[in-house]
Amino acid sequence: MRNDPSITRRQLIAGSVAGAAAMAAADPALATPQAPAQHALPLGTLGKASISRVLLGGNLISGFVHSRDLRYVGQLFHAYATTEKILETLALAERNGINTVFETGGEFVQRYNKERGGHMQFIPHIEISPDQSDSALRDHIKRQVDTGGVALYTWGVASDVLVRAGQGAKLAKAVEMAKAYGLPVGVGSHSLSVPKECERLKAPVDFYVKTLHRDNYPSATPKERRKDYMWLTGEGGFYDNIWCIDADETVAFMKSVAKPWIAFKILAAGAIPPADGFSYAFSSGADFVAVGMFDFQIKENCEIARRVLEENRQRPRPWRA
Repeated sequence: MRNDPSITRRQLIAGSVAGAAAMAAADPALATPQAPAQHALPLGTLGKASISRVLLGGNLISGFVHSRDLRYVGQLFHAYATTEKILETLALAERNGINTVFETGGEFVQRYNKERGGHMQFIPHIEISPDQSDSALRDHIKRQVDTGGVALYTWGVASDVLVRAGQGAKLAKAVEMAKAYGLPVGVGSHSLSVPKECERLKAPVDFYVKTLHRDNYPSATPKERRKDYMWLTGEGGFYDNIWCIDADETVAFMKSVAKPWIAFKILAAGAIPPADGFSYAFSSGADFVAVGMFDFQIKENCEIARRVLEENRQRPRPWRA
């Protein structure tokens, strides 16, 4: 993708206070309360909240980045994603119509809204482990609610671990506990086995969060080596390179589920061009997409999303949110 021409070389390398001041001087919107979105994105609803069809993934804020076997990328990422850069990115996202951050970063969302007059929303994740006590889980859920989230969802890795261990009932119970706070509660996963198990158990899930991407990129695990939960076990030669091993099956199953669906990893962690990933996700039935983005990717990605959403007003899976 091309770089946003408004990002200067000074902005690209700046991480210091002096650099931040220079950027604020060049763009007053970075130093003043946030203006309304200049380019609105279509909205859907989760519970009482209006959510932009594109959510900003929490990778930039959590500091986690998929780099496959390029070991230096993590260090480069952390050098670039300074606190100031994160706050700038939130402002840029809101100006381009994104109104919700997904998964991690509640403290940055709160700081951005307080210090820069933003109106960004947040959907935090719930971590559950097989041996976790009810009281520990309840305390954890309360802390996540206290971030000001407009919805909650169970972290995909945690959901995968529980269902793989035959503890789908514990996952369903966690959803019930979270719903006591009056927020919509979703279940995240990489494995299609998770939403299937939730539907079998008739768990009170309000929405699903499931990976979705094609497998036509060079580093994708060959089909004959793919195994469910390979991202947990390492089987089949997994090396941080594929997150949806059954895209066709996922699309078919979600078409039968009358609940909103947030698709994530739609770009296979950077392996798939945005135009292809957005088009495939929305045309396949996703109601929202959560995408980790650097600041210089946001404007173009939002333009792509607006075009793709307009093209998919009518599609095989009805809009569920």
